[in-house]
Amino acid sequence: MTFEAAAVLECPSVEMHGFSHPVTPRAQPEESILLGENTDADVVFEDLVGAAPALRATLSGLSMVAPTDATVLITGETGTGKELVARAIHRRSRRAARPFVSANCAAIPASLIASELFGHERGAFTGALQRRLGRFELAAGGTLFIDEIGELPLETQIALLRVLQEREFERVGGTRPIHADVRVIAATNRDLQKAVDAGTFRSDLFYRLNVFPIEVPPLRERTGDIRLLVEHFARRHAAVLGKTVRRISRTTLDLLESYPWPGNVRELQNIVERSLIVCESDTLSVDESWLSSSRRVATSTDGGATTLDGVKRAHILRVLEETNWTLGGPGGAAVRLGLTRTTLQSLLKRLGLEAPMSAVRAAV
Repeated sequence: MTFEAAAVLECPSVEMHGFSHPVTPRAQPEESILLGENTDADVVFEDLVGAAPALRATLSGLSMVAPTDATVLITGETGTGKELVARAIHRRSRRAARPFVSANCAAIPASLIASELFGHERGAFTGALQRRLGRFELAAGGTLFIDEIGELPLETQIALLRVLQEREFERVGGTRPIHADVRVIAATNRDLQKAVDAGTFRSDLFYRLNVFPIEVPPLRERTGDIRLLVEHFARRHAAVLGKTVRRISRTTLDLLESYPWPGNVRELQNIVERSLIVCESDTLSVDESWLSSSRRVATSTDGGATTLDGVKRAHILRVLEETNWTLGGPGGAAVRLGLTRTTLQSLLKRLGLEAPMSAVRAAV
């Protein structure tokens, strides 16, 4: 594993004849966990880090489709790493030596998307002072990654459909067909089937894109990977910032593993970077207030509580009741929550949750 199992207790020390002798602390010292120096090879796939079953299903599909030329549709929430999946597919394809070009439909004005994708001829519209190559031509022989495909205007959807069907297109303002030797990978955080039903996305284009769908799981469904991701991001940013981090506080790890991460992996990366910037020791810690902007969530089943602690307490309690308060084992609450047994025990203590007598008697 990337985090050593042994816990390290931080306490002040004094030097005595060249040896460091710990001073007995007045208060209970905070527990911390040593960070590993390297991330195990079996939990790193290209730039994707993790070993959770949900992520392994994604990586399995990636490995199967990468060597082919099939069109891929990547779905998932914002910040889950859809572009990383697209780049991994490209690097493992026969087109790896050719360009990987990306276009984000949400970042391009609707009136310019066609020009960005297919290029334009001189004089095609006001301001078109010279011929300009589009992303399809720039990606010749390689891969074109079209992000936020759900934002593509209907008129441009027709042109994209033609490329996927006939492997040719025309520049805006042009009349000469141009052959497109490009693999298309699209991504979206929207439900395209609902967009089709609403009439905002063409069904024929959806079926052309959905040849091989890959879903990237949200971070809340792979909380067991948070330790690995924290170590990965800490090592990366520490090198840039010129800092050394050897440990993570147990309180911080519990907080990160129980937080719902609405911004997913991207949000976690930002939090780790912020922690390193303000860190003045070799122990990584996160102030809970940094997560406050996302602490208010939808009403939970626990009496309508809307705080993060209230929601996670209700969720953990529900899983505990479903498993009859069995923490360990393959069907235990820890596995279902994506946590280690020790982390779950620490969370139960922090949230004030204790097994009812009925569960205790059943265990006996």
